[in-house]
Amino acid sequence: MRVAGVNIPDNKKARIALCYIYGVGPTNAVEILEASHIDGEKRAKDLVPEEVNKIQSYIEKHVKVEGELRQTIRQNINRLKDIKTYRGIRHIKRLPVRGQRTKTNSRTVRGNVRKTAGSGKRKVELK
Repeated sequence: MRVAGVNIPDNKKARIALCYIYGVGPTNAVEILEASHIDGEKRAKDLVPEEVNKIQSYIEKHVKVEGELRQTIRQNINRLKDIKTYRGIRHIKRLPVRGQRTKTNSRTVRGNVRKTAGSGKRKVELK
């Protein structure tokens, strides 16, 4: 089953399966199913095509998902960079944006950078 350009897993319950769409979380999934008058405990493979169409049309009208949502987020970040806000500068420098400490624990944003000699992961040399 495809909804909003994403393959939905068949063997999961409908409320869980909808979470595979970028921009739809657990709360949003339940809201979509209630508005479409569909039981969330029903498996995705058991959904009738009319129910799938209801879900699809509700998502198209009321929820930003996938490409549209990613584009909006990218535009917001670029706006912060353009007006040189604190958060925008942090994005430009590839540092944590939301107040996390940077002395340790910022490996995800910075990339797995290890500065001390003994702590780096050594690549195994091929003989």
